[in-house]
Amino acid sequence: MDIAKFKKQPILGILRGIELIGLEPLLETIISSGLKTIEITMNTLDAPQLIRRAAKFSAKRLTVGAGTVLDKKALKSALKAGASFIVMPVFVEEVAVYCLKNKIPFFPGALTPQEIYRAWDKGAAMVKIFPAKFFGPQYFREIRGPFGGIELLACSGVTPQNMQEYFDCGASAVAFGASVFRKDWLKNKDFKSIAAAIKQYTERS
Repeated sequence: MDIAKFKKQPILGILRGIELIGLEPLLETIISSGLKTIEITMNTLDAPQLIRRAAKFSAKRLTVGAGTVLDKKALKSALKAGASFIVMPVFVEEVAVYCLKNKIPFFPGALTPQEIYRAWDKGAAMVKIFPAKFFGPQYFREIRGPFGGIELLACSGVTPQNMQEYFDCGASAVAFGASVFRKDWLKNKDFKSIAAAIKQYTERS
């Protein structure tokens, strides 16, 4: 993953609970809607196969990473499948150490100032503030006071309407998931609705 490239469109789409059937049209919808970076969570059935197929199908039109990586076994499975970056809901020491040693960008989850500082100090590409919705954009402004140099990614509760406020308050990137990749839309293969929802983010970035 090229972090500088990600910063040009600092929006991450989170795919959880998707299926191999219908994956290609979903990916094509994502690409045509202008989104450039996605993660597929490792607690999704057949996650490694999904990552492998997504990376191959997108042919570098998408940057594909792995999310919800909680141990080294999942990490190695994700990397073998072709994940180019790693996302965690919390800071996992063994995952962070391996990623840093092998120059793999990683985004650990954190919330408190102590957690945020530790994750950044251990080499995070960005620190994922999760769940951001309970603290809101102003929390990012407060964190930026003592930690001006830390890159922060807002995850959970980011909408097209409040996305800019997160950026204005100091977020370096934002993420969205279930609000766009809704279970009913995925089940019904309602790619038109998914595309419209994605564009609300990409057209504002």
